[in-house]
Amino acid sequence: MPAEARVAIVTGGATGVGAATALELAGRGYRVAINFSRSKTEADASVTECRRAGADVIAVQGDVADDAACRAVVAAAIARFGRLDVVVNNAGLMTFHPLGSLTLEDWQRVLDVDLLGAFYFIKYGFPVMKPGSAVVNIASIHAIQTSPLDAPYAAAKAALLSLTRSAAIEGKGHGIRVNAILPGAIDTPMLWDNPNVKSGAEQVDPSFVGKAQDVAAAIAFLASDDAAFIQGTTLVVDGGRLARL
Repeated sequence: MPAEARVAIVTGGATGVGAATALELAGRGYRVAINFSRSKTEADASVTECRRAGADVIAVQGDVADDAACRAVVAAAIARFGRLDVVVNNAGLMTFHPLGSLTLEDWQRVLDVDLLGAFYFIKYGFPVMKPGSAVVNIASIHAIQTSPLDAPYAAAKAALLSLTRSAAIEGKGHGIRVNAILPGAIDTPMLWDNPNVKSGAEQVDPSFVGKAQDVAAAIAFLASDDAAFIQGTTLVVDGGRLARL
């Protein structure tokens, strides 16, 4: 399928890895629906960059933690472009507290965004996606190896890997591929605003810090026909950080 015929939804597409992914796909000929939850200014900037790349692109506001909002984002993409071929579940949230002080609300908000948000887009994406389509879930190396104070985030991302496998099993019969990416330390505000990084509790070797474009390129690969025989797997994009002894 030519890339210029494809339509992609990128959640959390206003900044960071999401914005880089929207731009990467736009540059490859995709039409893109950028989902954002808060800053319209940032979303508009992302849209502008994608349009400069020649893409037909829209921004659709909606909290991925809300079932109805996710359904509305999918509906908006279909209404504008007439189809949906790729969903990139990128939106994410972290919280930083010791286990003993975490509240139910802390856990619920992270799980709602980082896990259930992906579920909602799979739930509403699958019925309108045709054979050859793809879902790419953005997890984290924290799903495998984590640091203090990150329990809800690490647990949600680990569960996202399990959701990826389950969705891949169900998607295969419909010709829909589902895979996940595990980014490491990426040069975005989410990394540098991390209290663990600021305090030194999580040590980040500069040689293992990647760019948002590094992750975007991996996402574009898994979304493409070049990855047609890749299903239910995880691709680590961390510059070798997890492999270091």
